Amino acid sequence: MSVLVEFAMFPTDKGESVSDYVSRIIKMFKESNITYQLTPMGTIFEVDSFEEATQVLNDAYKCLEEDCNRVYSTVKFDIRKNKLNRMIQKIESIEKRIGKVNG
Repeated sequence: MSVLVEFAMFPTDKGESVSDYVSRIIKMFKESNITYQLTPMGTIFEVDSFEEATQVLNDAYKCLEEDCNRVYSTVKFDIRKNKLNRMIQKIESIEKRIGKVNG
């Protein structure tokens, strides 16, 4: 199974720039073995189960919980059985048709 998740999570009570807080979550990804991709509007990651996906989201929240009184998050899931490595495969599928993307 492949569970692709696209999410954004940040505090709304810390002013206009929240990159210090988002960096905490990205550090969590860097220290894990979870495949992820940071984008300007959020983070995409891929895991093997829905339970694992919700645990990652819970861990991300815990990165902010201690000193953030209000946290905003959006989450999208794409769950597919009998597939793996879809973060890479989906991009490769487009590149086969139109050439290199993202850069």
